[in-house]
Amino acid sequence: MKLLICGYGYSARYLVTELAPAPGTVRITTRSTDKAAQAAAEGLVPRIFPGTDMADDIAWASHILITAGPEDGQDPVLAHARDAIAAHAKRLDWVGYLSTTGVYGDHGGGWVDEATPLTPTTERGRARVAAETAWMDLFHQHGLPLHIFRLAGIYGPGRGPFEKVRDGTARRIIKPGQVFSRIHVEDIAQVLIASMHRPSPGAIYNLCDDDPAPPQDVIAHAATLLGLPLPPEMPFDQAKLSPMAASFYAESKRVDNRRIKADLGVRLRYPDYRAGLAALLAQER
Repeated sequence: MKLLICGYGYSARYLVTELAPAPGTVRITTRSTDKAAQAAAEGLVPRIFPGTDMADDIAWASHILITAGPEDGQDPVLAHARDAIAAHAKRLDWVGYLSTTGVYGDHGGGWVDEATPLTPTTERGRARVAAETAWMDLFHQHGLPLHIFRLAGIYGPGRGPFEKVRDGTARRIIKPGQVFSRIHVEDIAQVLIASMHRPSPGAIYNLCDDDPAPPQDVIAHAATLLGLPLPPEMPFDQAKLSPMAASFYAESKRVDNRRIKADLGVRLRYPDYRAGLAALLAQER
């Protein structure tokens, strides 16, 4: 496998850890020269993007993973490299695009699956639908072996509730009926690898665990694991949230994950937040 990762962020780093590739077999893009230097020290081949012509890297790759999100409503990889990707579409073995369950919009806590119509209610969600559509156009028009992965809220090492609970800044924000789906970063990595081993061009997969839950329950469980008092409750309409946080609370849904199990044979390492948080705490200690 010769893997090109467009956007070397949190999820991509864990994928590389799971793959344990031979030096020189993974090329990555980043905006940061510091991150590029660190990637090179780890045996990866970095590219600064945008700013580097990716045509040679696309021609080299057998697999491409796109983790970069839309910018100004446009997919940055397609904006700079669509023609090169289209030219090599039928030669590639696998292409993955990381999207979000935000494309489904608000369902009042109801269930959604991969066949649910896309009715995003936020600008971020609408931008993701546009990006998915643009990538799917390459699948339909040029035979790109595309796979779309719609990710729920990501957590994992360094991205959990423990720090805020410890420092006293955590709050249990109460919005009746609000539920979120989540996915541990290690489970993202194992799903991507399973898809690479069982390619199904045009497939769409929801990536989430088995237990959609109210956010205040997760905070409370984290406090219990730490042996600390429960953070205070706060009504949603009194919480001063950032625009990003408020956008998450604008939508409530339960995301169905049966396809990754049935089609890819995935068995989640962390099927609910309780298992995931317990593992994070054990790793810390």
